[in-house]
Amino acid sequence: MSRLELSSSSESIDQLFGTPPLNSALERDFPNVQVSIAAQAESWRKEVHRPASHTHKWWAQRLGTVFRSVLVAAYSKDSDEVLHRLNDGLDLQGIRALDPFAGSGTTLVEAQKLGASCTGVDINPVAGLVQRQALRNWNEDVLIRMMAEVEVACRSEIDALHIDRHGDPVLYYFWVAQAHCPVCADPIDLFSDYVFARHAYPRRHPWARAICPDCNAVEQVNLNQESLGHCSNGHPLDIPAPVKRDAVTCRNSHVSRIIDALEGRRPEYRMYAKLTWRDNQKHYESIDQFDVDLYRRSAQLLQAHQDRIVVPDGSLDDGYNTRQAIRWGFNSWDKFFNARQLYCLGLLGASVRDLDDSPEREALCTLFSGTLEFNNLFCSYKGEGTGAVRHMFSNHVLKPERTPLEAHPWGTPKSSGSFSTLFRSRILRAHKYKLAPHDIVVSNDTATRRTGISRPLDSSIGWEAIVGDASSLAHNNETFDIIVTDPPYFNNVHYSELADFFHAWLKQIKPHREYEANLCTTRSDLEVQNTDVTLFGDALARVFKEGARVLKREGMMVFSFHHGTTEAWRAVTRALIDSGFSVTSIQPVKAEMSTSSTKSGARHPNNLDSLVVCRSAEDLASGTRYLATTPHQAARLAEERLASLSRHGINVGLGDVRSVVSGSVLALSTHPSTALSQDQILAEAVTLAEDACRRWPEQHPCQFA
Repeated sequence: MSRLELSSSSESIDQLFGTPPLNSALERDFPNVQVSIAAQAESWRKEVHRPASHTHKWWAQRLGTVFRSVLVAAYSKDSDEVLHRLNDGLDLQGIRALDPFAGSGTTLVEAQKLGASCTGVDINPVAGLVQRQALRNWNEDVLIRMMAEVEVACRSEIDALHIDRHGDPVLYYFWVAQAHCPVCADPIDLFSDYVFARHAYPRRHPWARAICPDCNAVEQVNLNQESLGHCSNGHPLDIPAPVKRDAVTCRNSHVSRIIDALEGRRPEYRMYAKLTWRDNQKHYESIDQFDVDLYRRSAQLLQAHQDRIVVPDGSLDDGYNTRQAIRWGFNSWDKFFNARQLYCLGLLGASVRDLDDSPEREALCTLFSGTLEFNNLFCSYKGEGTGAVRHMFSNHVLKPERTPLEAHPWGTPKSSGSFSTLFRSRILRAHKYKLAPHDIVVSNDTATRRTGISRPLDSSIGWEAIVGDASSLAHNNETFDIIVTDPPYFNNVHYSELADFFHAWLKQIKPHREYEANLCTTRSDLEVQNTDVTLFGDALARVFKEGARVLKREGMMVFSFHHGTTEAWRAVTRALIDSGFSVTSIQPVKAEMSTSSTKSGARHPNNLDSLVVCRSAEDLASGTRYLATTPHQAARLAEERLASLSRHGINVGLGDVRSVVSGSVLALSTHPSTALSQDQILAEAVTLAEDACRRWPEQHPCQFA
């Protein structure tokens, strides 16, 4: 396969350093502002700007713009050269890159686009599957043919179970969880609001839909009016809903906690409304007997065809992300779905499973798994004016939904989160991107999208996606030129606890021959993620030590990290010291999705990552100078870089200030020549970070208005 013809200004690695130069742009003169402007543009719609690595859910997916900039800056001497090469192209053919925490494959995609070969390692098989889709080549004709085969095999049955009494398609069914009062056994619908369908912009579009708590009539209401009024049968719609926070009140005025009312059992559920498509219009309607009977028919089909369909297998184990679901009675993965969802998804999964083995089958298996995220009892309704289905991981935890939304799993032209719509928005979009990648470039502080400066993703460039322990690689010493990665976040977000939701189905359809279908869980004792800071640091050190072994003598390791606590940063720096790395620079850049719900709920959310640049402490040339040699120098340099970002419109919160300053000061402990003890540096890091946080609001008042 022929190589991409880059623009005439694109440079070959033959013209560059064989390894990242000492004191490269990444260490001394990195264009933080321009990279962050481009990253901020990407962060709003990562799946649109980097579709190859977004064919399936993975957590904390880093920005491709940032990792592309890291690879380019590692082989550039200053910021001007970095920006020139980011905007006009760079060929890193001959460079081998490693990502030991590869996740969804961001590093791998960016390395391939620059012509470098790459190896990704992740201990989770779901992550390994996502990486394979990011890098594999597909035949579009085969994809479309196989998609048609799946449609013929199952769509008519799925459609027949999502219609109203007139035969019109039902886009969504609205359900409410039920519990029983612990005092009087009164059944309670767990509504916190009887208005169930709003527009995403209610001030401009105040019309909404409410359910009558007395007769279940679905009524149109105006949210701008003081009262919701009455339903068509004369019942008031302004009655207080039974749920307030975690407490529920029955009709006899007994108040109890929801968890006590459930008594450890999974809630029962009741359909109360539906959204149909008739005469080219949406219609919100009450549930009638036809709907109830059709659902019962689904449950009968599920019982009758267990041997024909795919069903999820496995139970939930206790963990930070699973504990709440287990307390609500969701102790096995099949309980995350109602009977109709289990039957229809089971049909769909079996149809994909039975396709001929090929890269395209693997892509459709991944697509099926991704569809599960939008079709389960933990999904909810976002409303009009936006993608209707709020997926189950919007909170990064398995949080039970009191008013779940049941969508049409195959999909209609007007539904979202379905197999057919995700085929277009994920698989075909990723395929098009692989053939002609586009990147975000910055000129005069303005970000624009440009094609033709990156290579297509093709099999002529070597790549590996390894599922396994990154602390024990089969590669020879000094194999890789550069390591670029994003280690797991210290503390509570354990990806394997969430990935098991997908694995419970994937192991039944086995998307590729190497998929570890015999695993009961994707959890592993070798995972780096841990709530114990010592265990987290020890596990990270094992991976870093292996990285030091396989990295070339003058190679560079760069990883992104952020955390608001000095103990997390101390664990990272200790891991670096134990593995023989020394930090030569820390560069703050824009990170993560700007619309992340976990960020919006945090008091001081992190909007930035720190790019931690490392060299072998033993092999650093004697002439190399660190940019900072004292705690005050390190803190001042960190604040200067943060201030530069803030002046150019990048939001820098107190969490960012604390994280970047703490990390920059603690990095001094990795320097072989430092005169301070680790305890002294830690004390300085705490003091200097808090001082910076106290001064920051006064120095940057526009961000704290």
